Amino acid sequence: MTAESVHAPAAPTPYRGRWPALAALLIGEAMNLLDATIVQVAAPAIHDDLGGSVQDIQWFTAAYTLPFAVLLLTGGRLGDIAGRRRLFVLGVTGFMLASAACALAPSAGVLIACRAVQGAAAAMIIPQTIGLIRAMFTGDELSRALGGIGPVMGLAAVSGPVLGGVLTHADLFGSSWRAAFLVNVPLSVAVLVLASGLPENRAPRRPALDPVGTLLAVLGTGLVVQPLIGADITELSATGWATIAAGAAVLAGFVLHQRATAAAGRSPLVEPSLFTHRGFPAALVASAVFFAATTGLTTVVVLHLQLGLGTDVLTAGLTLAPWSAGLAVASWTAGAHLVRRHGHRLMAVGLAVLLLGTLAAVAVLHAADPTAYPTYLLVALAVVGLGAGLFTPAFFTLALKPLRPQEIGSAAGLLNAVQQLGATLGVAVLGSVYLGLARPGGPAAAPHAVQTAFWAAAALVAVAFVAVRRMTTGDR
Repeated sequence: MTAESVHAPAAPTPYRGRWPALAALLIGEAMNLLDATIVQVAAPAIHDDLGGSVQDIQWFTAAYTLPFAVLLLTGGRLGDIAGRRRLFVLGVTGFMLASAACALAPSAGVLIACRAVQGAAAAMIIPQTIGLIRAMFTGDELSRALGGIGPVMGLAAVSGPVLGGVLTHADLFGSSWRAAFLVNVPLSVAVLVLASGLPENRAPRRPALDPVGTLLAVLGTGLVVQPLIGADITELSATGWATIAAGAAVLAGFVLHQRATAAAGRSPLVEPSLFTHRGFPAALVASAVFFAATTGLTTVVVLHLQLGLGTDVLTAGLTLAPWSAGLAVASWTAGAHLVRRHGHRLMAVGLAVLLLGTLAAVAVLHAADPTAYPTYLLVALAVVGLGAGLFTPAFFTLALKPLRPQEIGSAAGLLNAVQQLGATLGVAVLGSVYLGLARPGGPAAAPHAVQTAFWAAAALVAVAFVAVRRMTTGDR
């Protein structure tokens, strides 16, 4: 999503079919979020079937979220140039075909490659939503249409882990984990049918592509993430650290390139003026570490239940249901009532509740029988979900508040990209902490490994506290 998409011209006279077309956009958004979470629960079952390295379990998620993150801004730019409806339909078609290919994958390597294609297709779908909604609706209807995004995203977050467990456990027609990908095919067909009512829409001023910026972003993030997947962070090799340092240098080059592109009067992927607001870089940090903590913990819980305790995939999925339910309830309450009353203070409250739930989980896991299912973990995870649900609506509402109108589109796209990158790093780092400690010691080491991963997540939440404090005082 770019600044041009947010400030597209007012829509023409409303036409019939705009509400089904809105449904296409919302289902498309939900489908992509669903695919990011549904596979986390199914990943150990996929590994058992396809074999390969244990670190492939992390790549089943990271291979999707990484290209999704780094190509979001380019996807928005392509929509500005070639037409948002065209890119949306192309992205959904590519996503459907990639999902079918994932379901038919004969090996872990092929599945990971197909997941990367899925992520790239998702990056074409998501940035088109806001611009197309603005092209179809005006006035109060526009507010109603935009207001549907939050609840749909919450529903997808609730459904993903549970649906992944249910579909894999049900083993429909012998499909096992493959059903977690096949479910995208009928959803995509429904979206394409409903999308026939979408208008074509472009930016009023056609920006240019930034292929060099895109290449630097992809290369830099890939170099940073790759050594962390499946590695023991405490024993990372010199080559691994050198690769991460090279990635950081490439990302620094990306920042310099964006500034030079803007200074030359061309169209950068990211609006450089965003970083003149002292609070916005802090918002990026807060987004990255928050989603690293929450997404990483989801992965750790699934790994511990299935690999450490030997439970089945349905149990792992249902264990995350209290987290998802808490997130849904708190997110709706915060968005409907609490953000307007309490403003930025709600972010700190949400992080405090999230931290409380994380520490409660450590206590439960420490006290539990290391070979038995930790029943009281369900309560702790529900508290984690409540904290995440309180934080998220306040954060996304207030992160954009101090920005100028021409900056909001670029800022929203960058926040989405950082969110996905944070999720990727969370899976890599927290998953690596767990696997690095659990694998050498076998089942006996699993309780210590999962507690350490939760402590690492608590540290990330503490960093988010600091970033939120900076975010709320940076522009004063």
